[in-house]
Amino acid sequence: MGEIAALAGLFAAAFGAATILPFQSEIVFAAMQIDGRIALWLILLVASVGNILGSVVNYVMGAGIERFRGSRWFPVSDRQLQRAQDWYARWGVWTLLLSWAPFGDGFTVVAGIMRTRLWVFLLLVSIAKTGRYAALAWLTAQTGLAA
Repeated sequence: MGEIAALAGLFAAAFGAATILPFQSEIVFAAMQIDGRIALWLILLVASVGNILGSVVNYVMGAGIERFRGSRWFPVSDRQLQRAQDWYARWGVWTLLLSWAPFGDGFTVVAGIMRTRLWVFLLLVSIAKTGRYAALAWLTAQTGLAA
């Protein structure tokens, strides 16, 4: 039961970290890797899936955001939205490869606003998010603390 609870906690942290909520999953990920009781491939899988699904929430929010435009609930100004759309139009879907970076979750919202094809979105975000956790796993292993 302890392993399932730990993985559920990791999933929740990774999911939350991909949304606009102020979560961090890297510490949980590294701590679980250092602990060594759960296989690294499973930690990597759970963190990646949670983080990718959190990005899907952002995508869906972006896809539905237009109906709130002009209301007090709309989170950005028309100028900010236009700037984000112009930037995305210029750099395209490849910005989703930066969705792992700080403020990168904004790219996933804009992808929804811009109606990026879902399969393209999922492919690029999956590469970015899984790649980030793989890099974190490698860095954690290099510390010599990992089991």
